[in-house]
Amino acid sequence: SSQILLIFRCGAAATMSSLWLLASFLPVHAIDNGLGRTPPMGWRSWNLYGANVNQKLIEGIMDGMVSKKRSVDGVPTSLCDLGYCDVGLDDNWQKCGGGHKYSYHDDSGIPIINRDRFPNMLDMTDHAHSLGLSAGWYGNNCICSEHQPATDAMYQSDVAALIEFGFDAVKLDGCGTMRDLDKWSALLNGTGRPVMIENCHWGGTVPNETWCPWNFFRTSGDVRASYGSVVGNLMTTVQWAQKGLSKPGCWAYPDMLEVGCQHGPGGASDPGLSMAETRSHFAAWAIVSSPLTLSHDVNNDTIMDAVWPIIANKEVIAVNQAWAGHSGSPFKQSQKTVELKDYNSLLKGVITPHQGDVPSWQFFYKPLGDGKVATLLMNHDEKAQDLELTFADVPGLKCTKCAVRCLYKHKDVGVFDGKFTASAVPSHDSRFFVLSPASDDDQLTWLV
Repeated sequence: SSQILLIFRCGAAATMSSLWLLASFLPVHAIDNGLGRTPPMGWRSWNLYGANVNQKLIEGIMDGMVSKKRSVDGVPTSLCDLGYCDVGLDDNWQKCGGGHKYSYHDDSGIPIINRDRFPNMLDMTDHAHSLGLSAGWYGNNCICSEHQPATDAMYQSDVAALIEFGFDAVKLDGCGTMRDLDKWSALLNGTGRPVMIENCHWGGTVPNETWCPWNFFRTSGDVRASYGSVVGNLMTTVQWAQKGLSKPGCWAYPDMLEVGCQHGPGGASDPGLSMAETRSHFAAWAIVSSPLTLSHDVNNDTIMDAVWPIIANKEVIAVNQAWAGHSGSPFKQSQKTVELKDYNSLLKGVITPHQGDVPSWQFFYKPLGDGKVATLLMNHDEKAQDLELTFADVPGLKCTKCAVRCLYKHKDVGVFDGKFTASAVPSHDSRFFVLSPASDDDQLTWLV
């Protein structure tokens, strides 16, 4: 292990020691790194590879993120062209048991890399950068997590490693003892290199009006590839939107997308999502301004062909990326409730039920500016139903005569007075609209 990060014993280690002295006296109220001004977009490895990850696999995903095998509006388009430009590791880069006093740090606190899996981290991040991508690392690891009290040297050395390896982002998990996000943020800020920080403490470490030393924060346990889990995790974002604490530079995040994932973190017990459920899942993450983190096999043509119309929907992505003062939340729902299978998440591998009832139908909104408001009408019921939207119920919508645009079909539905009905919306499906004031000259639409 003495060879692992030898370079940090000279220049980099000295620099990090100086930064630590500075950081220890400067509490981090908010991460001011200029990143995450819109919800981050990218890919992470856990749902596809779990612990079976290595450098070759990650570099292959990087290649897939810039592939232009598919088109949008007739133009060859890559995932990165759409905004998904970060590729991140999600555990198991470390050499478990490689340490003596610690699990995957040597006695001086330096992280020990599993060179069989990742022979050259810098080559991997260089590959990302050569493709126009950013690369994400992972800290406070869950596999063979550290149980001994974390030392200052461990924080310093992990940050030094991240910088030396050329990473641009980091997911900080909640499993080990390196849970001090003020320390992480102060050290990362002190390097002078902007690094996107994900707080993955499963809703246990959350912002307030003056404190958010990360760029986005998990609001829940791990989402499963099941509609009930998706709905439950979605609802954990609501309080942060209502409090105004999900915002540019500090986004509420209900976990990775299960789009295209046959199985999620629940393994074979996760049934996967139907295409209707997949569309609803993606739209729901979009309208609440969640970071959009893909986790499926981007090099599997069958999967990519199926989900491409969903994840490459520029109009839906535009709603996600817009900011007009509110991150998106429910505004109306049915009195009737339903029971959803798998209405839970996984917390350290343990099934943890979500709290609260699930309405039969539920409407979300997000202001877009210029008088426009996005609305998502979700049918959580087991049967199809008509979903009637009354314009006066939509917060911030100033029109009673409103133009309605369908984001799924990429077309203007028409102009309506007072209300609009989405007919026979199938079980677990949804309808996504942008509403805007119609002009006096626009004719009402009577039939659709």
